[in-house]
Amino acid sequence: MGIAYLLTGSNLGERASGLQEANALIAQNCGKILYRSSLYETAPWGLLEQPSFLNQAIAVETTLKPEELMQALLKIEAQMGRVRDTRYGPRIIDLDILLFDQVIMDQPILKLPHPALPQRRFALTPLAEIAPTLLHPVLQKNILELLAECPDNSDVQKKIQ
Repeated sequence: MGIAYLLTGSNLGERASGLQEANALIAQNCGKILYRSSLYETAPWGLLEQPSFLNQAIAVETTLKPEELMQALLKIEAQMGRVRDTRYGPRIIDLDILLFDQVIMDQPILKLPHPALPQRRFALTPLAEIAPTLLHPVLQKNILELLAECPDNSDVQKKIQ
């Protein structure tokens, strides 16, 4: 068993229900969801001229290997209608593996830990809610420390649910 920390996001359609659907499909196809952060309204990153996102961090206990988990997440994205046509563009669903235990890997399909994690407030903020003391295996800093040092000043607001 391993524990994967994922970031789910959506900025098209019914965003909150899309994240709920993604959670259900992840639980059905990937493993047991142990923790879910609140939903966060976040400014777009990379391509700024698009709607804001809803993001949520989840911790999943899984028997899948990291590459198998990534393949399963890509299938869920496709099942939910994700179309990959514009880099950093709008999307109905986005599923990323941020960390998987203390695994460090650099494969074409998957890089762990997620290489942009320390620079993305929209990922660190919800992750800090569910795993504040989780250690980044390369930087040897916990998530709260990474969030405090994060150079990204984009807007991230917890949604009242």
